[in-house]
Amino acid sequence: MFNKKECVAMLLAGGQGSRLYALTQDVAKPAVPFGAKYRIIDFPLSNCINSGIDTVGVLTQYQPLVLNEYIGNGQPWDLDRIHGGVHVLPPYQKATGADWYSGTANAIYQNIGFIERYDPEYVVVLSGDHIYKMDYNKMLEFHKAKNAAATIAVLDVPKEEASRFGIMITDADDNIIDFEEKPKNPRSTLASMGIYIFTWSKLRAYLIANEEDESASKDFGKNIIPDMREAGEKLVAYRFDGYWKDVGTIDSLWEANMDLINPNIPIDLYDPSWKIYSRNPVLPPQSIGKNAEVQNSMVTEGCVIDGQVEFSMISDGVIVEEGAVIYDSILMPGAVVKKGAKVEYAIVGENSVIGENCKIGERPENVEDKDSWGVAVVGHNISVSDGAVVAPKAIIYENM
Repeated sequence: MFNKKECVAMLLAGGQGSRLYALTQDVAKPAVPFGAKYRIIDFPLSNCINSGIDTVGVLTQYQPLVLNEYIGNGQPWDLDRIHGGVHVLPPYQKATGADWYSGTANAIYQNIGFIERYDPEYVVVLSGDHIYKMDYNKMLEFHKAKNAAATIAVLDVPKEEASRFGIMITDADDNIIDFEEKPKNPRSTLASMGIYIFTWSKLRAYLIANEEDESASKDFGKNIIPDMREAGEKLVAYRFDGYWKDVGTIDSLWEANMDLINPNIPIDLYDPSWKIYSRNPVLPPQSIGKNAEVQNSMVTEGCVIDGQVEFSMISDGVIVEEGAVIYDSILMPGAVVKKGAKVEYAIVGENSVIGENCKIGERPENVEDKDSWGVAVVGHNISVSDGAVVAPKAIIYENM
C-alpha cells in the first residue's frame, strides 16, 4: 500500500463530448483549448492542487492521445509526486476480459484498486468539462461536519434552466430529501454541479452493488445517488455561489470564453492566491502590429496580430493578418486568419487556416431569421479557401 491519503480525487475525463461536434472529433473534451492559454481540464486539476488534494486519477477513454500527452507527469500542476500525483487511468485488460467504461459509476468501480492503494477516508468525484474555481477542502470540511455519506455541490439556477440539471430537494439543514434527474416541472432550483464527495467505505459498497445489478445503468445521477437516498444514507447539499459553467455545447463553450473578458462576470484568472495552471508551450511574446487594433480581448504569447480584434479570445501562436477582422470569437492555438477575412461569433479550431477575404459567422443583429443564427465552428486542422463563406451555426469538419 502507498502512503495513506485522507482524500483522493477521481476526475471523469472519458466522455466523447459529441455536442462539441468538430472540436472533439479527434480530441477528448477536457483537452479542448479554452481561454486562449488553457485547456478545459486545467480548471479541475488546478482546483485540486489549490485545495491541497495531491492524488488525482484522470479517467480517460475517448480520443485520449492529446489529453494524455498534455497531462504528462503532472508537473505544471505540481502533481508530479512520488506518493500520489496525477495518474491517467484508461480502461484496461483484466483476467476476466476488457471493458470500456460503461458509465460514470462503472468508471470509478473499475478503478477501485487505484483508490485502495491510498486507503482514503474520502473520495472526490469531479467532471473534466466544467469551468470554475472551487476550494474542495471547504466542501470536505462541510462533509465531515455533517457526518454525511455523500455531499453534492449544488448551484442555485434560474427556474427556467432547472430542467437541464439533476435537481436536489433539501430541508432547512441542507439534507437532501429527494432527487430529480432533469425534471420537466422542477420542485427546486438547486442544480447538481457533478461534483461529489463520498465517504469511501460507503461509496465502495454502493459501487459494487451497482455493478452486480445487471439492469442498472452504472451512473451516479441515475443509480448511485438515488440508491443511497432510498437506503436512508445521509446526503447533503453543499451550496456553491461562485462562477461555474458546463462547457459541453458549442454555445456554452463560446459563452464561457467570452465571460473571461466580461468585467461583470466573477471569474478572475489573475488572482495569485488561486492560480489556474497549464502546460503551455514556451513562445515569444505576442506581436501587435503598427496598424493593429485590439480591444477587450485576451491575446496569448506567440501571436502576431496585424488586423482588428475585438471581444475575442486569441490562443497561442495565432496569426491575424493585416486587414483581417475578428469580432466576438475564439481562435484556438495556431490558427491563421489571412488578409481581408472576417470572423464573427465563431470558433476556429487548432492550426486551421482561414483564407483571404473569407467570411466566417455573422453578428446576430445582422441575421433576419433569428432561429438560424448560432456560433459558427471551423474544426481543427482545416483549410478554408479564399473567399469562402461559413454561415452562422455551420460546423465545418473538412477543408472547403
